[in-house]
Amino acid sequence: MAKFDIIAATGCPTGIAHTFMAKEALEKAAAERGLTIKVETHGQVGVENELTKGEIAGAKAVVVAADKDVQAERFAGKPMVSVGVSKALSVEAAGKLIDRALRAKGDDSVAAAADVEDEVEEKESVGHIIYKHLMNGVSHMLVFVVAGGVLTALSFLWGITSFDSTASDYNTFAAMLKIIGGIAMNLMVPVLSAYIAESIGKRPALVPGFVAGMIAIQGLPVNAETGMIDAGGAGVGFGFLGGIVGGFLAGYVILLLEKVFAGLPKNLDGLKAIFLYPLFSTAIVGLVMLGISGPMAAINTAMMDFLKGLSASGAVVLGLAIGCMCAVDMGGPVNKAAYVTGTAMLTEALAAGVGTDTYNFGTNFMAAVSAACIVPPLITTFAVVVGKKYFSQEDHDAGIVNLILGCTHITEGAIPFMTKNIWPVMPIMMLGSSIASILTIMFNVHDPAPHGGFLVLPVVENGPLWVLAILIGAVVGGILFVAFKKYDFEKNQKTAPAAKPVEAPKAAAVEAPKAEAADFVKVENVFVAEDFASRDEALSFVSNQAVKAGLANDADAVMNAFLAREAEGTTGMMEGFAIPHAKSDAITEAAVIVVKDESGVTGWDTMDGAPVNVAIALLIPGAQAGTTHLKILSKVAEALMDEDFRATVKGSTDAAEIAKTINARLV
Repeated sequence: MAKFDIIAATGCPTGIAHTFMAKEALEKAAAERGLTIKVETHGQVGVENELTKGEIAGAKAVVVAADKDVQAERFAGKPMVSVGVSKALSVEAAGKLIDRALRAKGDDSVAAAADVEDEVEEKESVGHIIYKHLMNGVSHMLVFVVAGGVLTALSFLWGITSFDSTASDYNTFAAMLKIIGGIAMNLMVPVLSAYIAESIGKRPALVPGFVAGMIAIQGLPVNAETGMIDAGGAGVGFGFLGGIVGGFLAGYVILLLEKVFAGLPKNLDGLKAIFLYPLFSTAIVGLVMLGISGPMAAINTAMMDFLKGLSASGAVVLGLAIGCMCAVDMGGPVNKAAYVTGTAMLTEALAAGVGTDTYNFGTNFMAAVSAACIVPPLITTFAVVVGKKYFSQEDHDAGIVNLILGCTHITEGAIPFMTKNIWPVMPIMMLGSSIASILTIMFNVHDPAPHGGFLVLPVVENGPLWVLAILIGAVVGGILFVAFKKYDFEKNQKTAPAAKPVEAPKAAAVEAPKAEAADFVKVENVFVAEDFASRDEALSFVSNQAVKAGLANDADAVMNAFLAREAEGTTGMMEGFAIPHAKSDAITEAAVIVVKDESGVTGWDTMDGAPVNVAIALLIPGAQAGTTHLKILSKVAEALMDEDFRATVKGSTDAAEIAKTINARLV
């Protein structure tokens, strides 16, 4: 049986994108560190790559990056770090999680030696615990919403009233579709409540959770004639908000009952599971839910009235709120709050029936939410096509894939673009989404399906105008994104001279062992007072400086060469040094660029785990990969073994002194 250094579990509420982005980042980060890893994913199709008991027992450490329940209790006693899935969406962030997990030893001695900041981060915050339980319910609920909503919407293809046997457009198949869709939609709140409870109290909490959810949609039955509680009467439901309250109530009631019954003999464990827990928890949760039904119904009504009030303030106000919420974190908690609100409004709309004010508002609200979620990935597609020269090949490929993701209502594909430049990319995404939402509301678009993107166009009222609204938002956002990338590109290139043709004499000179020249490292290529947030930022700086100095003609190609080398194995050494090296045809002259960061660059995966203060970057033309490259690299590596050399380069703030010190070792 295979053993792994690290095991991990990832899961996001929808289980579509974040789950697998985190998996890939963790696998790459482990590979950079020479570690073996197995990542279990909790996606929409269920658990994949499931961890066995033997693999859990044999692992050195555990990383949990999830916003839903992944049965983390399996890892009890193992060194572990648990965070939200958004904390593991980049290789650098995933690497830090792996490092923290390896430090978090089971005994207290290592934990006591860890940094205070890390100790705080190791403890899962109350907010994240609540969010994780909530998202466990949401992730199970969404599939019911999607299935039920789309089937209900499809029934309208035969006519708006085709489900009604008394209507002229009645169709038997349409009626059956609406019945099935309605049943699925009605299960939305009970499932939400049950799986919030299950996340807290595990399997015993499912029963009271389902009951709480049913009470949330039915309310407290009251006899209209007597005004008294009556099982045969009618109640006022309090929707998904009540389902959330009921789920948490059911989960924590089970935890309470576990403590109450803890003193019972072990041979009664079966009785507890099959009789005591379901009986007492259902009674307690049911009575509490019925007791709070009045206030909860009032709160639910007030929330819906508030949203309708935003609509009364105009399409701009409501559309701006929807667009900003959907795009600010693209699949995160704020986005999910907007989406779940949209599905709740849609559920009420479908229950109210076609033609009612509730139906018109709910389906219009859902159309605006869907438009806002579709736009961000399409912005990236537009940008990488129109402004291709300003993006790396990796970004270009991701942007093309986002065309498919965006058209199917999957927002998460835009996250990598935003994380590279939160400002101004996040505001650009929010603006594009808001424009699409505002226009959707103004165009009076109605979407009776909660998901599916353009796949549900046949059932969308004013569908062509909806597509137009989305395209306008995507194009406006795309133009602004290209403008930003163009500005950033030109800022980095404005001082770079035109690429010079490599003439024969020049080539001959370059082919000579430049390491023998006393001025190989030029003073102007030594930068002593920089401040980098990450390894990649430092390498990007070097790549752009190479172009500015006329040493290369394509910064992206140089950067890709650096990253390709890092992927083969880290160039981080010890005591704050790194020797990154790039071999590329885009490099026109072999050279060395030195950068210093007194505060230290983290995430380089150095041999001693220390941040990098000095990076001696080697730039090698592709044709010299086996000659100059090896000579310079070997001499720099030898120099780093010299304590005096390290002390001089690391301690000096004089670019001329640093250049002279390095040149002396390259002769």
